[in-house]
Amino acid sequence: MYVDGPLDEAALEDRIAALAGASTPTFELCLPDRPPRVIGPGDPKFSFVAHDGAGVEALESLDELRIGEAYLEGHVDIRGDMAAALEMRPLLRDRHLLTSLRHTVGAAVVSGRIDRDRRAIRAHYEADPEFWLCFLDGEIHAYSHGLFEHDDETLETAIVRKLDYAIQACRLGPGSRVLDVGAGWGAFVAYAGRRGIEVTGLTISSESRRYVAGIIEGEGLPCAVVEEHLFEHRPEEQYDAIVVLGVTEHLTDYPATLREFRRVLKPGGRVYLDATGSRRKWSMSTFARAHVWPGGGTPMRVSSYLRAVERSAFDLVEVRSDRHNYALTTRRWAENLERNRDRVVERWGERTYRLFRVYLWGSSSALARGTLEAYRLVMELPSPIPARHEMWRPGTLTRLTRGLGGR
Repeated sequence: MYVDGPLDEAALEDRIAALAGASTPTFELCLPDRPPRVIGPGDPKFSFVAHDGAGVEALESLDELRIGEAYLEGHVDIRGDMAAALEMRPLLRDRHLLTSLRHTVGAAVVSGRIDRDRRAIRAHYEADPEFWLCFLDGEIHAYSHGLFEHDDETLETAIVRKLDYAIQACRLGPGSRVLDVGAGWGAFVAYAGRRGIEVTGLTISSESRRYVAGIIEGEGLPCAVVEEHLFEHRPEEQYDAIVVLGVTEHLTDYPATLREFRRVLKPGGRVYLDATGSRRKWSMSTFARAHVWPGGGTPMRVSSYLRAVERSAFDLVEVRSDRHNYALTTRRWAENLERNRDRVVERWGERTYRLFRVYLWGSSSALARGTLEAYRLVMELPSPIPARHEMWRPGTLTRLTRGLGGR
């Protein structure tokens, strides 16, 4: 339902009201020089406010990227229940193939995979570490999801349960040597290090490295942090386990990543990883790719990852869906950010607050609706390593099943 040419504001109100119908929450639409209009029955849960012509044009476009950018620049406001406002997303279009290609394929072609990853991570992580503490859990500062036993459990309790799960799944104890791929703000380094586990944290963010190094030095932990890409890492000896908390989205060449895991892991060792996921290849919105996660990252396609595991030396021990856990986690982060709005705006600016408000509530909404998934996997490198992965080639399974009478 798209109309060529500009609409007057009364016509725009009617158009949005017709699109919303009964499938969206009641909301208030506020256009310049017109009285607010409530669309839907009952009290409005949120308000769309266009402050000027640029805001009106963005709303008229019904384009997710344009509306998101208008919100970032203050031409549009979203007041009230952001989670309810994001239920309007199915009414919007997001058709920006060239923009997506520029931020994914183009970035890799121009700079190469490792340099692309560095730039993408730095674009997201190089903010003052104190900014992240405004919305992460208040104790461990994990930038990955927790495991909840019930919906009203605290985020801190859920994060501790997840880290304990990873430690137990990898069969770790004092003296175990672990590679933490993506050290973040030191959640796993600190939690495992305090239990005598020797963790080497990898990061390609200088801010992350400095922050985690401060934790290690301040607490005297048996750990280290290195500013290095996984594909560049050359340890003196192999590790007992590998932990990857929310980094698989940036390690999109699954076969190459699994080869690197095998290279640095002892036979008999385990890998724990968790990640957001998707059932579609290109699932990240253009807005997120342009403003939140620039570069080639994308939610993990679990079917593709499992095929890569099947063709590798690894055995799959466990795979679980964590979509509800991640939805609860991102909701807690969004709520924490809103509680700390004044501090964030004062120190890092209104635009930063608006960007992360959209990102965190948008993630929670997508996970709750099922347009975004989340998974955790446990893999083991057998000891001794069998030769089966050496003989594996694409099509082997098809040929074998045909030989057994399959189709």
